[in-house]
Amino acid sequence: MSKITTELLLERAVPRSTRLRKIETLNLSKLQLKTGDLDPRLFSRLRHLQKLDLSDNLLDKFPNSLTLPDLRVLNCNNNKLEDVTALKQFPLLEELTYENNVYLTLNDDYKVMFLLQNLRLLNGKDITKLANHVRRVNSRKLTSKVTAHWEKFFRDQLPEKYTAEQVKSIKKKFLKSVQTNVVYGPSSLSEFTRWRVKMIAEEFLAYSLGLELNTDPEPEEKMDENEEESTESPREAAEDVGQVVYIYDPLVTVTPSKRKRNHSKPGSGNKRSKSQANTKEEAAVNPRNAEPLHFLQCHSKGNSREDFKTQLWSCVFEPLLDCGARKDPVVSSSRTVATCGGESICLIDCETGTVLKKYKVATEEFFSVAWTTLTMVISNSRKKSHNILAAAGRRGIVKLIHVAADFCYGEIKAHKKPIATVCFSPTRETHLFTASYDKRIALWDIGIPDCDYNFKASQLLVLEALSIPLRIALVPTCSDQYLLAGCEGGCFAWNIKLDKEQKSRPFEAIFQFPDEDGGMTTSHRVDGLAFLNDDVVVSKSSKPGCIYLWSWSRSFDAKGKGYQRTVSAVILAELEWSTTDLSYLTLSTCPAKDYVFCGDEQGSVWMYNLSNYTTAWSSAKGKRTDKRIPPTQILNWPELRANGEQLTEVLINNVVSDPTFTYLVVLTSVNITAIWKKS
Repeated sequence: MSKITTELLLERAVPRSTRLRKIETLNLSKLQLKTGDLDPRLFSRLRHLQKLDLSDNLLDKFPNSLTLPDLRVLNCNNNKLEDVTALKQFPLLEELTYENNVYLTLNDDYKVMFLLQNLRLLNGKDITKLANHVRRVNSRKLTSKVTAHWEKFFRDQLPEKYTAEQVKSIKKKFLKSVQTNVVYGPSSLSEFTRWRVKMIAEEFLAYSLGLELNTDPEPEEKMDENEEESTESPREAAEDVGQVVYIYDPLVTVTPSKRKRNHSKPGSGNKRSKSQANTKEEAAVNPRNAEPLHFLQCHSKGNSREDFKTQLWSCVFEPLLDCGARKDPVVSSSRTVATCGGESICLIDCETGTVLKKYKVATEEFFSVAWTTLTMVISNSRKKSHNILAAAGRRGIVKLIHVAADFCYGEIKAHKKPIATVCFSPTRETHLFTASYDKRIALWDIGIPDCDYNFKASQLLVLEALSIPLRIALVPTCSDQYLLAGCEGGCFAWNIKLDKEQKSRPFEAIFQFPDEDGGMTTSHRVDGLAFLNDDVVVSKSSKPGCIYLWSWSRSFDAKGKGYQRTVSAVILAELEWSTTDLSYLTLSTCPAKDYVFCGDEQGSVWMYNLSNYTTAWSSAKGKRTDKRIPPTQILNWPELRANGEQLTEVLINNVVSDPTFTYLVVLTSVNITAIWKKS
């Protein structure tokens, strides 16, 4: 039996009424109402209702036929709404609030702005100008793109005389293609864009081919996050030599002059050999593969514009939840990146330079972030995928953030000492590794939160290290069995298979590398570690001035059985790099493009395209490349000025590309996030 009756409606009217048709204001908040309780037959009698309060209930959607023709104000705060398209049945709506509906995102805001032509206030904010832009400018540009896509790819596929079956087939292909390939605006609005593109494409086909128009499309799955907490947007700086550079903070400017290499102060210990200087000059004259896009100062302590000391340590690109038909990695690649440093974590749109979200913990210094995608039960036993961000640092605590809901829903007190790095298993979405200064690497099952964000985390495994683990990497071909770690005292491997009873495990192998004297050593700091492909490991710094590439399988297979065996790394090649003795300038790889990236102590990014070498290395008897491989290109740090003074002594702590090497995110020691785009 429905909770809503005629008597209840009359009683909850403001003021109380004797007839349904006389009610103008109705308060139905805090009644534990579900969607099925909203009886269209009963609501259809509320012909003059203008204000409706449905806040603090359990609604997950609206019925499509409530028939409230005069409704002007609607409050849906604190429900479980998942879709807003049914609100189009209230065309006179002027004020709408639906805050604290965790499954609604920025995309839904844009949908209601388009659907409700009279809407003035959304969640208490005047959206008149933005709504006009969405309804007119956005629609005009998308219509142009949809029409162009038809003209270029589909118009000639349809014969002059066509059958209904041919039309049906080409419509299906066109709708699929246009939603995949028509892109406009920031990635945080991609789900709204696909929704509008589908609508525009159907209208276009209805007009051009006389097809029946689907006026009530099914709601699509959400994909991107809510852009609720955003900082001020980037401003455009000078255009110099074909390069457009955007600066986030007004106090940071780029001098439009020839880019110069920063020089360390005398006595700093960062000397370069003549051959290394030649390497940089030769690499710099190669055709540019990347151009600077944005320089952002968004991790400042206390939002201070004077903060050029906060160190930035880790960044990782957000996975896309639903690529649909877009299997091409270039199309499905995300352009949203999570960065961490100091007390904050930022989510940045790499194309626009917009800081989409910012999370702060005043007493924390974040060192590492990692993404996973969890399939969560949302309501009525329905399941939905959501991206979860894990962040950790000096306090030894892992924060778990549901980004779309803009909500840190839990924490795991993982270690009593700082956590250097974290990473998720690629095959088990709830399995998280944390590497700590307590000389342990722990494996956690973070669980899956329910609709009220209750979750249970458990520790599955502890790996004992002889020194502090700095970088960890799961072996791609057996990610449930072996883990590599670069530590303060060497490079180690552990068996992490969970079918073993032993919960605390020593390392299974330690790898030795050439030292500066020509011998072999296991005792060295390994502060850079990543896989280039299924077998090739990239690591530094066994000795200054080079990065090693070595074979995991050929090295580990030589170990034989037993624990704590010392094995020699089978070296495939060496990469030329800086001769600095500074530590913690880590490296990364882009396996899809065979690229290695590593920053240096002078603000430069060294890039190595190894596609000409990987085939030879993959053979069972692949020979070592004798000569050191020079960088393909070196990106030099530009002249950035703060308060009229040039920012110098810039260290590149980390460099990460998206999976397809479209964007390159560079994290520095001076609180600047630099974003480059492949040209």
